Amino acid sequence: MISGIASLSAAHPVPDSESWLTFEGKEGPGKGKHVVLIAADQEYRSEQAMPMMARILAERHGFDTTVLFGVNEDGLVDPTLPVYPEKGRESEFKEHNIPGLEHLASADCVIFFHRLLTLPDDQLKHIVAYLDSGKPIIVLRTANHGFRGPIPYEIDGKPVRFEDIIGGRFLAHHGNWQRDSTRGDIVPEMKDHPVLAGVRDIWGTSDVYRTYKEGEGLPEGCTALVNGQPLIGREKGGADNPEKEPLPVVWVKNWKTSKGGSARVLHSTMGSAKDLRSEGLRRLVINGVYWGMGIEDRIDPERSVDHVGSYKPLDSGFAYDKLGVVPRKPADYVE
Repeated sequence: MISGIASLSAAHPVPDSESWLTFEGKEGPGKGKHVVLIAADQEYRSEQAMPMMARILAERHGFDTTVLFGVNEDGLVDPTLPVYPEKGRESEFKEHNIPGLEHLASADCVIFFHRLLTLPDDQLKHIVAYLDSGKPIIVLRTANHGFRGPIPYEIDGKPVRFEDIIGGRFLAHHGNWQRDSTRGDIVPEMKDHPVLAGVRDIWGTSDVYRTYKEGEGLPEGCTALVNGQPLIGREKGGADNPEKEPLPVVWVKNWKTSKGGSARVLHSTMGSAKDLRSEGLRRLVINGVYWGMGIEDRIDPERSVDHVGSYKPLDSGFAYDKLGVVPRKPADYVE
């Protein structure tokens, strides 16, 4: 089922709408589970990556999936919207808009891929309700700096930051931005973790993020699964950058909610649309969905994570005219 293209099936928990995409799960281990994917960044083409991942999860693994997008005033998916007010015209800055966030209530897992959003309180409340639900949280690339301001979340009277939940926030480009690529190396001691089942050969064109200060490490409770080695150049198989040590690019942790629940969290600083051409990275994220839900016993390391249909992601960056990034209808992201 694809919103705006195919008719509604009662089996899917989210109604048909031109504002989002829905895909009904076929037969597979995820049958009866619902995954929501949020695409609302401006740089790494989440608007292409998340529909692609949603189709794999639905058609290859059986999950019902829904893709929610950041849209403009015309209801078009618009990665070109500004994230900061223009100096001297702050009063004219408009909040961002992700229609359909109320459907997080029916999600069994959410994959976040957003960047520096300013959302209205009613939308943020849906996000916070999910974050405090104890259900799994997967964050990709810029989602670790997904909000420009605080979120309305407190536990025992203390504010909760999104970075507290996911174990880190973008501090700087460790690899050289738009010049280095990244090879993902599995941490040997973690090779048998369910998220890494069948995962091989992780590589992507995005650079390694630094999420903690030099001389420090991941926060307590985080377990690194994959380290990212910056490579010279943006071709697969490039030489290690001798000036850049590897840093964690994938880790897991638990988040304790206000009611004492424990949510499984998977954080990957890789995940651009071009990174997700890597079969190994796609498998890792999909394994993370199973693991997050506590159904890791259903992971089949040989089950297909191939693209469904064509997948031709645009380059990352902010030169929208040059890159061909323009506002489009959600249905335009199904090829």
